[in-house]
Amino acid sequence: MRQSVVLLLSFGALAVFGQTPADSIAGKRLELASQELQRVQKLVEIGAESRVRLEQAEQNVADAQDDVILEPGLYSDIKPNELNDQTIDEMVAAAERRLDRQQARVDQAKKLVATGLTALSYLTPFEEEFSLRQANLNLAQARAQRMREMIARAKVTESIAPEPIVAHATAVREAFPTKYPNFLSKSMEHFEGDGEFNEATDLKPLELAFEKKFDRPLPISAEGETNLHRALGFDHRGRVDVAINPNASEGIWLRHYLQALKIPYYAFTRAIRGKATAAHIHIGLGSTRLLNAD
Repeated sequence: MRQSVVLLLSFGALAVFGQTPADSIAGKRLELASQELQRVQKLVEIGAESRVRLEQAEQNVADAQDDVILEPGLYSDIKPNELNDQTIDEMVAAAERRLDRQQARVDQAKKLVATGLTALSYLTPFEEEFSLRQANLNLAQARAQRMREMIARAKVTESIAPEPIVAHATAVREAFPTKYPNFLSKSMEHFEGDGEFNEATDLKPLELAFEKKFDRPLPISAEGETNLHRALGFDHRGRVDVAINPNASEGIWLRHYLQALKIPYYAFTRAIRGKATAAHIHIGLGSTRLLNAD
């Protein structure tokens, strides 16, 4: 019964975001998980499979149901008129449930390792998945805050008479001062964020989230200092370049991810002399000039 309620909520969330479960990657995962659950149920009924395996299959379905809720909220372009508080709360709650389930799996894996019958490396995939889900929860919470700001901004906009355009724009800016300013040009976007990019703690969750979303590794073209950056006279330590076009679907997703977590970046749509050799997204603060460049 509980799973049916969650499934109905997930369908409702997708309806708000303009999708149906069958249209989404998460929806296809839910379909496969449900089919596997039915198969395991039949095996349990005839005594060919354990109850533990049935519980695992049920947890996988619950994960897939919550993923259906999360996918449009985390990775889609959202319009203020498509949002409401219930949908936003459901998105965050889904991320929390997925994290809690994975924590239980990690705890169970640790118990097995503690018996000495299982190698310590057995823990690794469970902990990596936990890190990904923690990053998704952080992202969901950041997106939720942004969505609520969008709703509030839309209400302010609607409440202001449309005639005086300058006064209208000023009122919106005063009501919602920009904390994380963008700098835009035809070829570059600069997002200041709210702090430095920590390669040691921020990169791995990003890589896991990207691979889960697009089913391929994050195409990193430069991690830290490289000969090319030294030749250009830049100190690239603690920065990462990703070889994707900012305007492609992968680039749009990456920019939204970084904005939600307030991670600074530069997005280049083409080569710019002295700054970029090709279209890419530079993650982190801008590279500083080397004092003694080769």
